Amino acid sequence: MDIPVWVWLVTVGVTIVFFVVEFLAHVRTPHEPTIRESALWSAFYVGLALLFGVGIGLVSDWDHGGEYFAGYLTEKALSVDNLFVFLLVMTGFAVPRAYQQKVLLIGIVIALVMRGGFIAVGATLIANFSWIFYLFGALLLVLAWRQLRHDDGEDPGDNAVTRWSRRVLPVTDDFHGDKLLTRENGRRMVTPLFVTVVAIGVVDLIFAVDSIPAIYGLTEEAYIVFTANAFALMGLRQLYFLLSGVLARLVYLAQGLAFILAFIGVKLIFHALHVNELPFVNGGEPLLWVPEIPTWLSLVVIAATIAVATVASLVKTRGRLPENASDGGADRSSEQQHRR
Repeated sequence: MDIPVWVWLVTVGVTIVFFVVEFLAHVRTPHEPTIRESALWSAFYVGLALLFGVGIGLVSDWDHGGEYFAGYLTEKALSVDNLFVFLLVMTGFAVPRAYQQKVLLIGIVIALVMRGGFIAVGATLIANFSWIFYLFGALLLVLAWRQLRHDDGEDPGDNAVTRWSRRVLPVTDDFHGDKLLTRENGRRMVTPLFVTVVAIGVVDLIFAVDSIPAIYGLTEEAYIVFTANAFALMGLRQLYFLLSGVLARLVYLAQGLAFILAFIGVKLIFHALHVNELPFVNGGEPLLWVPEIPTWLSLVVIAATIAVATVASLVKTRGRLPENASDGGADRSSEQQHRR
């Protein structure tokens, strides 16, 4: 794809406008969104993402369209896993529901900025070093193993950065509405909401390491990588409130994501063998046959894995929907511990 500079500028500009409108329309006045509001906005953003993918297929070609849809599905699935971690962070910091929208929106913007940086770095590496596919593939296999064995009992908000923030920064004991900064006794201080945003930012950085190599395993087009990530993050705030009571029931999501990451990792290594040729060519004759996994097969595998993991999770936890977020987190953790 040969994307003109003006298309990049328009795409980034429209993305920024969407987030500004989100803030002005829904977050400036703190409130907890209703199920209806969350469902309508989630449907709008998903529809917009699907329409954009059809546009890529019509304007460019359906190979690129398929790459976009595969990338979007992968990023959306990873984003849902992000939501569960966000839920644990919010619960750990006891953030009131009315203030969670602001934290989520700031966290999503941080995620988009971080992923933008990773996308630029990834595109540069791919353009100059074809062997980087081996590294990306190996990284995804390691991440798949970690995803399969990660401990949901760990507190994602308890990390070195947040501990440093609490130790170094003057933090108030109580929330001050949805303010990140406040003044007490004439002294400028940060609120627990600020520390929560810091914790969400650290989580975003960790998940960016997962998502960018994964989508570069499906497409080498930086424009598709960026737009798939942008659309996966749009509407994530509404999806959080829509699924907050159901997230704890997705007990097989980690296994599904581990399989997807491993599949893309293997696909990347196969692609690297074809691109570099040296590891398996001797005098022009291949020493072993390695398949090129087509985009349509990647799309089918990713969609099927997400569907199976979701249905299996809902069947497994039928009748055990937690009444609140904290119970949900405990329920999912104990469920995964039971499976181990």
